[in-house]
Amino acid sequence: MQRSSVAVLALVVAVAVALSACAPGPNNVAEVSAPHLVGFWPGLWHGIISPVTFIVSLFNDNINVYDVHNNGNWYNFGFMLGVSVVFGGGARASAR
Repeated sequence: MQRSSVAVLALVVAVAVALSACAPGPNNVAEVSAPHLVGFWPGLWHGIISPVTFIVSLFNDNINVYDVHNNGNWYNFGFMLGVSVVFGGGARASAR
């Protein structure tokens, strides 16, 4: 392998590890009264990193794509907005 392709591969792995470190925690259904509830901004971030989180969650049982300890509609709105940012939303549909 060339030196530049090894550097690119190392950068991609480092970014994937950094993004998965910010993923939602385990889904502890027994602890419904969590000490903190996440809102809009964590929901937006979780939506943006959802593709990476999904891949990591396939191999790690302690990682979830969606945080169940949220404050409701604001977290849902942020999550869906983040997912639409990653996957293009309506921008790609109107480009034709």
